[in-house]
Parts: sequence; structure tokens; C-alpha cells
Amino acid sequence: MSTSSEVLSVIASRELAGRRTVFAGIGLPTLAASLAHLTVAPDLEIVYESGVCGAHPSHLPETIADAVLITGAEAVLSMPALFGYVLQGGHIDVGFLGAAQIDRWGNLNSSVIGDWHGPTVRLPGSGGAMEVMANSREVFVVMRRHDPWSFVDELDFCTSPGPDRALADGVTPFGLGVTKVITELGILARGGPGEELRLAALRPGVTVEQAREATGWPLKVADEVPVIEPPSEAELRLLREDVDPERVYLR
Repeated sequence: MSTSSEVLSVIASRELAGRRTVFAGIGLPTLAASLAHLTVAPDLEIVYESGVCGAHPSHLPETIADAVLITGAEAVLSMPALFGYVLQGGHIDVGFLGAAQIDRWGNLNSSVIGDWHGPTVRLPGSGGAMEVMANSREVFVVMRRHDPWSFVDELDFCTSPGPDRALADGVTPFGLGVTKVITELGILARGGPGEELRLAALRPGVTVEQAREATGWPLKVADEVPVIEPPSEAELRLLREDVDPERVYLR
């Protein structure tokens, strides 16, 4: 039996096949990138917001500033160097992000739920997410919840605008923006600017109608919607015994 965190991590890791550099946040993105490094992307270079590039930690970091990331790393850069040269230099293949809300164009909200001046919930905000969105070749988003309050027709606040919103404001973005969203129900995907996120794959036992009912906009569906292969015993063993044996993020 696998948990939701395990399934999301395995599915996300598979999507990193063939990628060379990934800007990974702490949590599920770290799990996915670490598992991909052991399976589908052995040459993957993991970059952290703390400035660590090419990390080879002895065990899973608990924060982006965890000292375990430093030992054995290919490089440790200052913030100006990381954001100015690595991100803005176009050296990141995939930026891994999370969010509280996402819309059909891949714009993200990680700031507030409700009105800005009197929010129901105040969230951590952007961090480096806006720069990751603007400068990565593409962005993958992992969402623990797939419901109409997280997948919304209109964001309560736009923290990280995707390329469609940037183009409307006269700004030409570098990358494709959000191309994949991995959720508890399946995978939403799009090719880039001008395309809406559409249902591209489903978890076993989930129907198209369930995915549509859980989405706050009229969700388009790909011509073919395959069923995602469940995590294999080998993937789960690596995740549990090699990537996160202390269950830092697996739950």
C-alpha cells in the first residue's frame, strides 16, 4: 500500500526523464528529484534556492539551508549569482513549484486566500517562485489537493504569473511556464503559451468526470487519456529506503 506522498513523488519523478537540471523546492519536489536521480535521470543536477548546485547529500535535507546539502556539492553560489547567472541565464530545464491555487493557464497563487486586505488565510508568498516561473524552460507543479478551491477559474491573488499573463502585459517570457501539474487524480498538461491545462492522464480508478468535477473551470480533456502506471515495488523501495528512510517528507 502506498501513500499519497509516495504516489505523487513517483509520478513526478518519472516526468523528469531526459531532463538535465531541475530547480527543486523542499518537500515533494526534493523527493521526486532525488528519486529521478536514482532511476530515470541519473545525470540530473539538482539546484536549490539556497545557492547549492549539484547537491549530493548523504541524507534528505530538511530545509533549503540544511548543511547536508553543502558537503559534496558541485558549487555553492551567492543569491545574486544563483538568480542572476543560473536562473536568468536560462540554465534550468525544469522548475518544480507548489501553490495553493492554480488556474487554467498555469498562473499560481501562494500569497493569500480571500481578499488581499482581509484574507481568510495568509500564505508564505513567492520566495523565488516568480523568478523560477519566469526563467525556467518549463515548470512542473505538484498539488496535494485537486479540488475546485485549489484549481480555480480565477485566482484570489496572482503570485507567479505564467507566460500568457506576462505576454498580455507586454513582457516576453523566456520559458513555457507550467507544462505539467501532478495531482492526486492524475496529470494536467499543456504545451506552452496559448494553451489551457488539459487532462492528460488519470490515476487508476479515477474517471474523467471526477477530474472535471474537482476542477473549478471547464476542464478540457486530451484525445487520449492513459491510466498512470502505479508505483512499482522497486520505486517504492528506493523512495522508502534510500531517498527518505527517516520519513522526513513521506507521510
